Amino acid sequence: MKQIRELLMLLLLASCSKLTASTTVWMPMWQQKYIEEKADSYCLSWRLGVETNNIRAWRTVPTHCLRYVENYMMRGQYERDVELIIDHVMDYVNDDVVLSNDGLDAWILDVDDTCLSNLFYYQGKRFGVDPYDPKGFHEWASKGVCPAIPAVLRLYNKLIESGFRVFLVTGRSESTLGQATLYNLHNQGFLGYERLTLREDQYEGMSSIVYKSEIRKKLVGEGYRIWGNVGDQWSDLQGEYIGNRTFKLPNPMYFVP
Repeated sequence: MKQIRELLMLLLLASCSKLTASTTVWMPMWQQKYIEEKADSYCLSWRLGVETNNIRAWRTVPTHCLRYVENYMMRGQYERDVELIIDHVMDYVNDDVVLSNDGLDAWILDVDDTCLSNLFYYQGKRFGVDPYDPKGFHEWASKGVCPAIPAVLRLYNKLIESGFRVFLVTGRSESTLGQATLYNLHNQGFLGYERLTLREDQYEGMSSIVYKSEIRKKLVGEGYRIWGNVGDQWSDLQGEYIGNRTFKLPNPMYFVP
């Protein structure tokens, strides 16, 4: 019976979320508040499942979670969460890492929604409720206007000042987005990194886990010690040669396998 009630509630929430702004449906205030509270409660649990990687291979944000994800991303909680995680990364850098000063102490950062934010793009895609649009994202990324995520830029500067060799690894295509990504990173203050690696043709069709494992394997083969690895997707942080520590940034808008 409990499962049936929960299913009926989700159906009700989904139907309510599809109402357009011009649709007028009267309901008592207590009922409207009840529906909104139930939606927020469910969506909070859904986001927790996403961030802990218990919910996998999801294609879109649930329709009735649009407002929840929008509020999370736009009203300050997302920034506070990122700041908290970066503070813990900084503690790790300051307290647990002893550099060898041989130029082989490395750190890996993802690019999209780690160094650079695509929030403005996904705002137009209803924060992930709309399906992924490869062509639309390519057009957005090719403009080179993604803003830096301030907390990550703060970490980046700390890593450079401390003597780490910072490697930026992204699934963006080298042939089509290489120059735009270079420009965007430099324009947003990501200067002095050791190497930017974009997806070459030979890696097309590989999952992100396999592709990024291959890149990290090459770095280790060159003698680098990977002290840390930061990304917004679990696929940034899984596979082989992930480094001494991994740090996952929040992203409830999309999933990359």
